[in-house]
Amino acid sequence: MPVANPSISLMANAIRALAMDAVQQANSGHPGAPMGMAEIAVALWGRHLKHNPANPHWPDRDRFVLSNGHASMLLYALLHLTGYDLPMSELRNFRQLHSKTPGHPEVGVTPGVETTTGPLGQGLANAVGMALAEKLLAAEFNRDGHRIVDHHTYVFLGDGCLMEGISHEACALAGVWRLNKLIAFYDDNGISIDGEVGPWFIDDTRKRFEAYGWSVIANVDGHDVDAVDAAINNAKRSDRPTLIDCKTLIGKGAPNRAGTAKAHGEALGAEEVKLARAALDWPHDPFVIPEPAYSLWDARPRGGSVEDAWRARFAKFQAALPELGAEYTRRMRGDLPDGWARAAAQTAMDALAKAESVASRKASQIALEAFTKFLPELLGGSADLTGSNLTHTSSTPPLRMQADGAVQWVEGKGGRHINYGVREFGMAAVMNGIALHGGLIPYGGTFLTFSDYSRNAIRMAALMKKRVIHVFTHDSIGLGEDGPTHQSVEHAASLRLIPGLDVWRPCDTAETAVAWSCAIENKNRPSALLLSRQTIAYAPKPAIDAAARQAVLQAIAKGGYVLAEPGAAGLKKRAQAVIIATGSEVPLGLQAQAALARQGIAVRVVSMPSTTTFDRQSAAYKRSVLPQGIPRIAVEMGVSDGWWKYGCAAVVGIDNYGESAPAPQLLKHFGFTADNVAHTVRRVLGTPA
Repeated sequence: MPVANPSISLMANAIRALAMDAVQQANSGHPGAPMGMAEIAVALWGRHLKHNPANPHWPDRDRFVLSNGHASMLLYALLHLTGYDLPMSELRNFRQLHSKTPGHPEVGVTPGVETTTGPLGQGLANAVGMALAEKLLAAEFNRDGHRIVDHHTYVFLGDGCLMEGISHEACALAGVWRLNKLIAFYDDNGISIDGEVGPWFIDDTRKRFEAYGWSVIANVDGHDVDAVDAAINNAKRSDRPTLIDCKTLIGKGAPNRAGTAKAHGEALGAEEVKLARAALDWPHDPFVIPEPAYSLWDARPRGGSVEDAWRARFAKFQAALPELGAEYTRRMRGDLPDGWARAAAQTAMDALAKAESVASRKASQIALEAFTKFLPELLGGSADLTGSNLTHTSSTPPLRMQADGAVQWVEGKGGRHINYGVREFGMAAVMNGIALHGGLIPYGGTFLTFSDYSRNAIRMAALMKKRVIHVFTHDSIGLGEDGPTHQSVEHAASLRLIPGLDVWRPCDTAETAVAWSCAIENKNRPSALLLSRQTIAYAPKPAIDAAARQAVLQAIAKGGYVLAEPGAAGLKKRAQAVIIATGSEVPLGLQAQAALARQGIAVRVVSMPSTTTFDRQSAAYKRSVLPQGIPRIAVEMGVSDGWWKYGCAAVVGIDNYGESAPAPQLLKHFGFTADNVAHTVRRVLGTPA
């Protein structure tokens, strides 16, 4: 047993007291993990963590992730005690409406919180992304005599995080990438909500992580601060990521609840809190912390000094390498470089002028070819489908590590395209961590149907308002022979339901270039680009001179626009109906318009590459695109449900699963033909064939 140290006990018990008091007052929460991990926190936050509570965002701070986010009171107690702008009044409001102490940590709500956690395992995966970002930026910006990127990523995690499959995906990648500045602390207490985990969790965690290529420091007494401190020092010397297995007692200090599932996810109860106070020799009233504890925990003097020293080093770096210093500052702010707007517009203009008929996945690669050349911060990837997703470009060589773990450079270029392997969920969560770290804009590809695997990480990116770009190809039954397991039907509609996620389904090279530029420019939104496997016939735009082309591009950026009036089909009369189409179905709308015009029926065609973007436009603009009093018919190779909100009289969609067959046969079988679209319009108008 460790020798009692009054200062350590005071620091650790301050955490325990705040955790049990806040949970008791809220009558909701998880006191067990904060009470059990208190000494681990003392070792890390008291002796190692490089941070400045007065400036939670300085770039070279260590990142701390609480992957077992239900233990949020541990983090809130640490932030409060070390001097962040989190007063005691906020701890008293734990889990209450509009407080800065929500039930699970939320980035952007609480100062000092690096990522939103709660869905177990994702915080660990985010940390892998953060550590990768640190490694890539260090390789790009550090020079001899100038180490401006040099920090660690620390993670607290529990049994539940390791049970989640995403922990396998992300931790295997961390081993491949030799992320030696990633240090994880496993709260090995053997308890989850259902009780002792033995009947359902018998993994040999040590062997598992060693197999990933991690260093493992096993059987550390998690209540011995000196032992944890020594483990951290050893981990810092490792050339691999490190897992420190800390044996702890959940709810330590609560006489009747410690070591039981009762300590995990509910308030201890007034009587148990009283007994815990006596057991911990904590005579103070609820939410009262003695001044000596605050003095021991206060990280502001040391944090300010460490940040000042870094800023002095950075000033020397800027003086020696002014262009590189300016680039680092821009990148960490998340700003786009001067000339971006012009380059983005030119890329879209070029696409408009070429009028190519290509698959929209190829249109995406064409846009990426230009954008990755202009933006060194674009970091691509694919979940083992690079040749299908077309996420690689001439500016993005594959990411590889040398034998010593350093980033491999080829012809002056560091790796900028990641082979994630068949790990869609891990890829999405790692990308979230990269975006959270700053300095890089991640994008990654897979088939649209596999967005189901990624979905919760996509949702978390939207919740956190982070610029993460998902490239989803093979977006419909148009992929053909692979059949219904791979044919997306409900996915576009379900992704559009995620608040804060922009979903784009472009029809050609111009719309795809605009979709990419909007995704890159949206600092506070993730985006999903839904792209076809099959070639899409180019949709002619009503553009002649440069000014007209610019107007078209601006209209595309609004998510929906008038692509063709009846006059485009040679009919000089007002529209009797509106066809709304997306992606590969836009040419069907134009073909149907032409067929109907030959019968004297005037139809407007609206291309709506992004319903989520269109819905944010002004009411006046939306009325100008979709006039009231004119029937609307939507056409999309997906479930019809989402289109009824636009007051559609009919939807040419697919409300069942697909079939395995060549794409042309499938399109005809399921009614995605110009004839069927025209027939649907006539039926709505009551006009005979």
